[in-house]
Amino acid sequence: EASGRAVRHRPQLRQRHDKRSTIDIQDEYDVQDFLHVLLRQHFKDVRPEEWTPSYAGTSSRMDFLLHGEDIVIEVKMARKGLGQQDIVNQLLIDISRYQQHPNCKNLICFVYDPDGRIANPQTIVTDIEKQKRELQVRVFVKPDAS
Repeated sequence: EASGRAVRHRPQLRQRHDKRSTIDIQDEYDVQDFLHVLLRQHFKDVRPEEWTPSYAGTSSRMDFLLHGEDIVIEVKMARKGLGQQDIVNQLLIDISRYQQHPNCKNLICFVYDPDGRIANPQTIVTDIEKQKRELQVRVFVKPDAS
């Protein structure tokens, strides 16, 4: 904007053609469902909720494994009760688990923050991506508040 103020752009699905009803994303499962549809358009072997090897006595499920690509995608949604510190802690635990999986060479962490609850998204990206590990990790926090 000319005045120098940052403008937060409204997601396209909230401003639909001809004032059609919106596609509302209420929780992390909605984000996963939406992402699953998009992934299926570009990848042949998308495996939702693939189990990880046991880590510290427990197993968990990955959100998506792109089997032929050796990519795992983990989805988080910022919300009341799940803020920046909680998301970082969960991602660090996920990274520890996923690097044990034989088909996870790359991890993409997608953090959906529709309400701008994360004060400084770049700190999550920088702090998680800068750590040295065999597993390549990329973090995306969207929508971008800037």
